[in-house]
Amino acid sequence: MWFLLALGSAIFAALTSILAKIGIEGVGSNLATAIRTMVVVIMAWGMVFITHQQAGIKDISQKCWVFLILSGLATGASWLCYYKALQMGDASKVVPIDKLSVVITLILAFVFLHEEFTFKSVMGCILIGAGTLLMVL
Repeated sequence: MWFLLALGSAIFAALTSILAKIGIEGVGSNLATAIRTMVVVIMAWGMVFITHQQAGIKDISQKCWVFLILSGLATGASWLCYYKALQMGDASKVVPIDKLSVVITLILAFVFLHEEFTFKSVMGCILIGAGTLLMVL
């Protein structure tokens, strides 16, 4: 199931890029990010209420709050950078560079989460990096 959800994430991320590139024309990148964020907030809270998870708020630990807030700040910074880059550059160049986050995530997961860094993951990182360079040059 995780694979299908991850594939769905990739498909929706691709749609996000194309729809954003079309929608950002003549709109400030910060305003576009704010509009996108409001839609995401409404969808996320809608899912919380549809799945009846709102009662779980009181059970969230202080540590979880801190890291969820930090994650939210990172998301906001990512989106602000992404929309400005998308406004200024071609989607076919911005999106591959944005996807270098896969390589950065693997490295950070190894350093901070102590996840396994195998020969396969090293090769994947090298190939993703090389593929990104090929696409943007």
